[in-house]
Order: sequence, then C-alpha cells, then structure tokens
Amino acid sequence: MEPAATIRDQLANYLSKREMSINQFAIRSGINSGTLSRIINGHQPIAMSHLELITQGMGVSEDYFYSLYVEECVYHSAPTWRRLRPFIVRCAELGRTDCIERLVHNLLDNLTYVPMLFEVAEGLFEQGHWPAAALLYENVSASEKYQYSERLALCQYRLFRIALGEDQSTNLRAATLFESYIPRLDEADQLDGLKELMVVYYSLHQWHKVDELAQELLRLATIQYEYLSYTKREHMNRKKSVYPVYYYILYAHLMRSSACVEWEDYDSALTLIKSYTDGSWVREVDGEAQQILAQFKEWGKANTYLYRLLAGQQEVIPEYVEYISTRSSEIFMAVYKIIQSANRYHWKVDQVLNRFSRYVSYRTDLKGLGTHNQQVIADQYARFLFELASYYLHNKRGGGIGLILLSLELSARINSESTAMKCVDLFEQYRHEASGQEQEEYKLLIRKVMDSNEKKDHYAVSFV
Repeated sequence: MEPAATIRDQLANYLSKREMSINQFAIRSGINSGTLSRIINGHQPIAMSHLELITQGMGVSEDYFYSLYVEECVYHSAPTWRRLRPFIVRCAELGRTDCIERLVHNLLDNLTYVPMLFEVAEGLFEQGHWPAAALLYENVSASEKYQYSERLALCQYRLFRIALGEDQSTNLRAATLFESYIPRLDEADQLDGLKELMVVYYSLHQWHKVDELAQELLRLATIQYEYLSYTKREHMNRKKSVYPVYYYILYAHLMRSSACVEWEDYDSALTLIKSYTDGSWVREVDGEAQQILAQFKEWGKANTYLYRLLAGQQEVIPEYVEYISTRSSEIFMAVYKIIQSANRYHWKVDQVLNRFSRYVSYRTDLKGLGTHNQQVIADQYARFLFELASYYLHNKRGGGIGLILLSLELSARINSESTAMKCVDLFEQYRHEASGQEQEEYKLLIRKVMDSNEKKDHYAVSFV
C-alpha cells in the first residue's frame, strides 16, 4: 500500500482500489456508515475506537497508522485528551514509544498537559509498561525542572526505580541523580525512597553511605511514627508507605548493623541486633505487627549466628548449619559467609559444602537465593563464586579455575569492578593450573571487564 499524507487519504485509496463503497466497508469494519463518511470527508476526527476498526477492516496491523495518527491528533484536528490518553496507553502496550515521544514533544508546548501526562505515566508504571512510563516521566521532569515540586521529585523517584538493573555503574548513576530529590517527596515516599536507595548502595559496597542513609531513615521514621501516634493521623486520608512506619525504624537499625559487619565491627553489629529485635515500643498489636516483629526477631537470631561466625568463632558452625537447614531462604547467604570465613581463618568446611551441594553448584537463575532484591543477589553471587573458587584452590579441590571464570563473567556483566579485580588477582596466582582453553576464556573475559570499566568512566564523565 502506497503511503499517503493522512489516514483519510489511505482509507480513500483503499476503497478506490477495491471499488468498495462506504457502506460495504462500514459493514466490514463495524463503523456506522454515516460516521465513516464524515471521517473520510474530514468532517469528524478519528477516535481511537474508529482507528482500531479501520485497521481491522483493512487487514493491516493495529499500529499501522500510529505514526500518521500523531499528525491526526496534533495537526489535522484539535487535540483532545479523550483521544490522546487512550492512544498513549495503547502505544505503550504495543511498544510504540516512538509515537509517544513525537506526540509528547508537541503536547508539552502547552503546560496544561503536564499533570495529565504525569497521571498516565503513573498508570503505565503500575501496569509494568516502564519504557513508555520512563519517557513520560523524563518529559514531565524536563517541563518542571525549575519547579521545586513534589511531582518532579516523584518523576525522579520512578526513573530511579526503572533504571535499576544488574549493571552497577548504571545503578550508581541512578542513585546519585535521585538522592537530592528525596526531601521533596511526600512523607511516605521519603521512607520508601530512602529504603530503596540504601539497598542500591548496599549492593555497591558503599557502607558509609548505607549507614548515613540508615540514620536519616531512622530519624524521619521516628518523627513520623511519633507524630502519627499522637495526632491519630493514621485514620486520615493520607498517603501510606509500603510498610507501616515502625517497620522503617526497625529496618534502619538492621541496615546499620549490616554496615558495621562490613567494617568488621562485630561488637557494634551484635549490639544493634537488640535495636531491631526489641519491638516492645511498637504500639500496634494487629496481626501484621506481630508478623513483622517476628520476622525481625528471626533475622536477629540468624544474624547473631552469622556475626559470631564472621568474628572467627568456628564453634558456632554446627549450630548455625542446623538452624539454616530448615530455612531455605537463609541457606545461600549462610553457605556464602561460611566459605568466606573459612578462607579468612583457614578452616575446613567440606562437610558444609557437601551437605548443601545443591546451593554450591553453579546456576544461571538466581531467583530464590535469599530475600534481597536481584541487584544485591547478583552481586553476592559473584562474590560467592569467587570465595568458593578461592576455597577450592587453597584446599587443592578441582574446579577452582572454572569458578574464577564464572565469577569474572558475572562481575563483568553486572559491572562489579571490585569482584572482577579479586578474580584477576586469584587467577594470576593459579594461572599455572589453568588449561589452554581456560586461559583463552580468561583473556576474553578480561576484555569484557575492560569494556565495562570504559562504560563506567563514560558515565562518570557524562555525569560531571
């Protein structure tokens, strides 16, 4: 079919070539013949419902006329939100972000469309159409960049969440861009934003940043909890955070404890466990509160074993192993930390590896490995493979070189420079044990690591 200036032209050409009357096409498409006549003659704008019936009647793909429909909405008829909104939503569903971009570029000359586009973006975000939602959020942000508004902050919050993935350099850039907008968010979103930001910095091993954000989360959540309790505002029409406010107080103590562990300050970490396992101050007594308090107590018990292990108390291993054996979500992290401690203190833990061999074997699907999000899990799994490789090589067990290569491959994929450098150092120590094929694979992976570092440097320069 030859391209024409408008949808009407194409439809008229279609009818002419097939010697088909308006009435005949009306029957085929299901559009009222009078409506169809007015559309062809330019006396009535084309609604989305009409466009869908026209494409069905012509036997072309649903989005066949979408590029022309942008022109139809903007230039060939007066823009109306009743037509624009369903068009944007359907473009998002069909992946036609090119049409959304062209349409929005024209619409934002009129700032009255900003709140409406934001509302559509929120709906698309909730439905999982993130590429289209991101495009709308970016354009709304650009229109409000000089406004100290909550809507601008919400756009940046959503863009932060959309940007997160396996690539650590991308995650760092997203976190850095988002952090300054947190004070502009609604009280509830501030808590959730700080929590999610903290998890990103945790995956990036920036422990001082984790502790700093945990202290800010603790401060804000404590203020909100006291205020809500005394003013009874929980019964008012207010936006609610994902979790009850007291949850964030407990979570802040948990993350501060985790940061202390990474600094090898195990005494402080053990002391902080009491702060998130003692929920006697929580006023709520409903089922949700009981479940949350029980969960933090469970984490506290597991972490007590873990911190003693990391502090070098080898005698805790049997008790810790029995504890995690009935808690599948805890096994991966426990095995990882047992191997890490074994490497640090020169222990033999072959019995643990044999007992949990299913968790030691390599896997590509990381779902189910613990309770953290996928950014943290991917990073932890790369580090786990490195620790396992180190244990195998130091104890003269086979397969260590292969594990280094697996860890290096994953580190390159998620852009984890620190783990990649550890893998390089370990491989060079044991290069003499690598086969020719393994050495060739190592060279290829080093190239990937270098490419990842170049990408990270590019992000740093573009941010500056």
